[in-house]
Amino acid sequence: MAYLALDTSSEQLSLAIAHAGQIHARVWQVGQKHAELTLPALRTLLTELGLEMAAITGIAYPQGPGSFTGLRIGCGIAQGLAFARNLPVVGVSTLLALAERSGALQAYVCIDARMNQVYTAAYTRAALDQPWQMVLEEQVCDPDAVPLPPGEGWLGIGTGFAAYAQALQERLGAQVSQIAASEQANAEQLLQLALPRFASGDVQPAHEANLVYLRDKVALKTSERVAK
Repeated sequence: MAYLALDTSSEQLSLAIAHAGQIHARVWQVGQKHAELTLPALRTLLTELGLEMAAITGIAYPQGPGSFTGLRIGCGIAQGLAFARNLPVVGVSTLLALAERSGALQAYVCIDARMNQVYTAAYTRAALDQPWQMVLEEQVCDPDAVPLPPGEGWLGIGTGFAAYAQALQERLGAQVSQIAASEQANAEQLLQLALPRFASGDVQPAHEANLVYLRDKVALKTSERVAK
């Protein structure tokens, strides 16, 4: 069995395949070319690993938030691949994937939402091998009005800390003691978060894949995205 994750939520394209007890991940800087480059990149990665698409038994995709266009492309590709083979899918929050990427026990995630706003959330876990708990819910807000996390010693991660460094520093103060402003969501972390869900059966059929747009407080299903 092998599982695939793809992330198209930023100017990066990343793919990851879990096979034989290992996760094999690749990242490319593609700008706005996810639609034309994702499938060729997937074929390349499968070839490198000596696999065929028939070996894939589940697909994880970025559920959002992030680039609207990139998210639609990622969800659409995941749906198409999964529908053709009757595979289950798992949507993973890009904010949670960034928390996973942090390698910390307390992650304050903040990514640039454009329009002078940020997407943010805060997560904690008891140990590195334990699941995350959401402390501050995922939301969109102005940089100078982000919610304050409890206590101190938080790692701030995400592009919001690069785009709105001064406003976030003034707002969060000493509660966020370290910052990783250049980090972006990655398919490797999406897959790490998705694997337990595949194992437990917490999955969806391809046609029920959805995206979460925090700015509008809605989740759009396939029919709604087509209507747009």
